[in-house]
Amino acid sequence: MSRRRPRALVVLGAIVALGAGLVATPGARSTAAADAVARLDGAGDHERSLQVAGQSRTFIVRLPPRYAERGPLPVVLAFHGGGGNASGFKAYAGLDAVADREGFVVVYPDGSGRFGRRLLTWNAGTCCGYARDSGVDDVGFAVALLRELARELPLDATRVYATGHSNGAMMAYRLAVEASERIAAIAPVAGMMVSDRFPPGRPVPVLHIHSVDDPRALYAGGVGPAFPGTTITVTHRPVEFQLARWVTHDRCPVEPTVADRRRVAARSGEQTATLLVHEPCPGGAPVELWRLTGVGHGWPGGHVALSERIMGPETTVISAAEEVWRFVSRFRRPEAPALR
Repeated sequence: MSRRRPRALVVLGAIVALGAGLVATPGARSTAAADAVARLDGAGDHERSLQVAGQSRTFIVRLPPRYAERGPLPVVLAFHGGGGNASGFKAYAGLDAVADREGFVVVYPDGSGRFGRRLLTWNAGTCCGYARDSGVDDVGFAVALLRELARELPLDATRVYATGHSNGAMMAYRLAVEASERIAAIAPVAGMMVSDRFPPGRPVPVLHIHSVDDPRALYAGGVGPAFPGTTITVTHRPVEFQLARWVTHDRCPVEPTVADRRRVAARSGEQTATLLVHEPCPGGAPVELWRLTGVGHGWPGGHVALSERIMGPETTVISAAEEVWRFVSRFRRPEAPALR
């Protein structure tokens, strides 16, 4: 796959696309950036920054109401799609409302790119764009971010989770593989694992959400359509083949059971969602798949103001935000190292 040029990155941003990898260093150390925002204080949104590997990295922290009264706080790392940014993902993911209700912290990190906090990508392995091409240590960034927050918040080191959309879903997978001692569960959406670093050091529970009709991140794998206005294409890895690797590693039953079925009528036709579950698993790390039909590349339950011709139909057949928390909240990593 050819390297992205600035024009291609603009297209990536326009379609929340997929897009490449150096080995990350989970134990990378950090120091607070000179321009870091004052101490976290009060529920709601907080803009933060820190220095990692000589770069200033930015992120948004969402604190739930009465967080100081809740004791150790679970935390969800939420990675935006390729070409997006933290604030854009925050606006459509619907995770804030769930976090405020359930009492967990959501952290929306920014990827990296050439244009400030616009058109950002993650180095998830063989994808995407600037972050991949530059060998950015995004696993190190995520671990450093957690350490930084733990200095100010009572984070629960046993309940650290990750989710993401598209390129951000790929990043959640890479984090689970390379920092499995810290991550209690992941729930990627519309983006399959593209890291060649597999398996993780220990079993990790996985919920994957993906449409068989996704026009961008192809469910069956293969070369996707060129990004509009370019000749750039991406080779996608098959969803079920890659999930089977997790099923084997987590020692779960090969054949799944159907745990739920849903359907809605949409303007584009009927949309369905089938929840396939691989469990019980000896290590307590099941693998689940919400397999959707009639649905595009968007975040289920959210609205991305982009062309249906590019992204495919939106859906309310499930809420990705609700399903992410339903799944990950079941798990702890009791032997997780301290975040500080």
